[in-house]
Amino acid sequence: MQSVIRIILQRLALGFLTLFVVSIVIFTAVNMLPGDFAQAILGQGATPEAVESIRRDLGLDQQPITRYFQWLGGALQGDLGNSFAQANFASFVGADSGVRTTVAQQIAPRFANTMFLAAVTACIAVPVSLTLGILAALFRNSVFDRATNVTTLTSISSPEFFLAYVLILFLAVLNPVLPSLSNIFEGMSFGDRLEKTLLPALTLTLVVTAHMMRMTRAAIINLLASPYIEMARLKGMSPMRVIVKHALPNALAPIINVIALNLAYLITGVVVVEVVFVYPGIGQLFVDSVKIRDIPVVQACCLIFAAAYILLNLLADILSILSNPRLRHPK
Repeated sequence: MQSVIRIILQRLALGFLTLFVVSIVIFTAVNMLPGDFAQAILGQGATPEAVESIRRDLGLDQQPITRYFQWLGGALQGDLGNSFAQANFASFVGADSGVRTTVAQQIAPRFANTMFLAAVTACIAVPVSLTLGILAALFRNSVFDRATNVTTLTSISSPEFFLAYVLILFLAVLNPVLPSLSNIFEGMSFGDRLEKTLLPALTLTLVVTAHMMRMTRAAIINLLASPYIEMARLKGMSPMRVIVKHALPNALAPIINVIALNLAYLITGVVVVEVVFVYPGIGQLFVDSVKIRDIPVVQACCLIFAAAYILLNLLADILSILSNPRLRHPK
């Protein structure tokens, strides 16, 4: 048990170190974006003095390393700064009537919407992928196996926006079953929210199903030649029982890894899908913030994407270690 705890602590330490390095990359990359926020707000006719005044009030005139540590220190305390675009500039220059909009306040509802979309997609994609993978391994080299592989490979090879527009054409235009725009807003009932989320969720399902299905199939087929599987067959067990009871538990480690990676993609890779369906998630907010050079929001979105990806990878490692005792011993 102590070895497991030690391995988990090592993984956590490595995750925090990775996130620290990623934060440096994020801050550097965001600040290398072309354009200037103060100039964009004031327009081309702004005087240099006015631009410099706005930059000074927003802290953009400080050294990059000073701004980085201020941002990192605030992020560690849960303070992601103030949104440049949403804040009233009067509040920054000392007017009492100004109301500041923090980045956390702006991101919180959007992140909740993205998590809801990811949860709906996971509830559809994970059971479907595991079922298709088990059936494909059970009926290996059959018509069903080949058809499943061709279909999933076709879906994963197609761009997300193409799949989205195809689904909109067939499920919203030719057959108006689902709404084409996911205009989610606060106060909606769960049923209405689910209805407006189904189309983007189906798009993401088509994207992530192939990875999970093929890994499940490959892991199970790899174990079917094991001696204990042969013994189970000699005892007269049905093929489905052999796969579900004996092969699947021993194939959990690679399956968990690929599921975790795809769940991370559902949070970090939803930008295109959210833009196509005008879904009010963190991906849509990220794109809008890049357009107007809202640096604090862009940095916060990137940091959340990185943290979610690293956290789910750590979770996959820990679950793999717990499900496979051989991974607890380096030898």
